[in-house]
Amino acid sequence: MRLRKDARAEQYLNKEDKVIKNPEDLKDKWNIEFNNENEIFVEFGCGKGDFALEMVKRYTNINFIAVEKFETVLYRACKKANANGTIPPNLRFLNIDVENCTNIFGLHELSRIYLNFSDPWPKNRYAKRRLIYRKFLEKYQSILKPTGEVHFKTDNKQLFAFSIEEFSYSKWIIKNVSLDLHNSNFEDNIITEYEQKFSELGYTINRLEAIPPSI
Repeated sequence: MRLRKDARAEQYLNKEDKVIKNPEDLKDKWNIEFNNENEIFVEFGCGKGDFALEMVKRYTNINFIAVEKFETVLYRACKKANANGTIPPNLRFLNIDVENCTNIFGLHELSRIYLNFSDPWPKNRYAKRRLIYRKFLEKYQSILKPTGEVHFKTDNKQLFAFSIEEFSYSKWIIKNVSLDLHNSNFEDNIITEYEQKFSELGYTINRLEAIPPSI
């Protein structure tokens, strides 16, 4: 996926103080950035920011970090979050690749990771790029608390099956699995713009939660 460079995006993100410019400096210190000891949740691949914004509105007692590697996409998310003139105090944005997450977050620093509609990389030769591939799960295990969780959601059945294989291979505990989220008893779902679109097209939404193995 290639996105055209947008000078406005770069300028805006450089000026916005809720976009962290040197996140490596905050490794093991994210509670200092938020000025509280609340739990930290992270979304890897925040897209246009619908999920992140709704999370911080619903749960004002958590700190939320929205991560997006594409600058122009993050720009849209920030603009949406700033629609009322200020970004919520419990929300931060990062323009990084998930590959670098262990350089940004310390050992057991996070309570939850959200992976919502990640790129499925459908060709087998690109399987290692999928955000639920085992090398990423190793990174998540490092930065999550022992009781932390990954919440994974996708409309792609092949990717969902692959995720179960990878979590199982890596000895994670899988729970709360749904193969049709919108027709399940799960009551806490935040429906993103993408999710709504594909649900209306007849795609079922798959979801699971996973806990890292105890060391």
